[in-house]
Amino acid sequence: MSGPAVLVVDDDAPVRRMLLRTLTAEGYDVRAAADGGAALVEVEQAAPDLVVLDVAMPGLDGLAVCRRVREKGLALPILLLTARDAVADRVAGLDAGADDYLVKPFAADELLARVRALLRRGLEPEALLAHGELVLDLRARTATRAGRDLELSPREADLLELLLRQRRRVVTRAQALAEVWGCEAGATVNSVDRYVSYLRRKLGEPELIRTVRGSGYVLE
Repeated sequence: MSGPAVLVVDDDAPVRRMLLRTLTAEGYDVRAAADGGAALVEVEQAAPDLVVLDVAMPGLDGLAVCRRVREKGLALPILLLTARDAVADRVAGLDAGADDYLVKPFAADELLARVRALLRRGLEPEALLAHGELVLDLRARTATRAGRDLELSPREADLLELLLRQRRRVVTRAQALAEVWGCEAGATVNSVDRYVSYLRRKLGEPELIRTVRGSGYVLE
């Protein structure tokens, strides 16, 4: 199984390749984008576990990408990369929604240490789980898609949480039955199929939950 998903965003091709090699060698599932617009598309399609984001890019720069990600309610960690080390630049990055700041040029070991620290922080109890425009509030047990309230039942919210935590990975029917229904009498794999159907109707189009024949479901 691949490691945490990391999105690398940098318009400098040699730097982007270096980041890809470094992070892939450490076992991360790395995707890359060459500009801010492509980064937002990647986040919409499948929110990563962490973003490594260059500040100075033509068009939509790193600060603008940060702000748009946060405006969508996404709580994923963001590590900014920049050649500017003035206090005002650091403050601007953090105010835009970044979690950490790394000044170029940097040592690969420091990059990896900061990535590990941010991913550990992401394992702490969080308030939201998000996947593109889909957001689940873990405390209120409510969900929205593109701002629309999905009006989930408690069981649907539990199932959606499992799918969000395992996004891009197959959740088997047996796993869903064990984690969502537990030892509840009368629960069967057909219960899982039925509630996935309920979720699909409430999530709307385009469809987010794909059936993996003979196995289970995956949130894409």
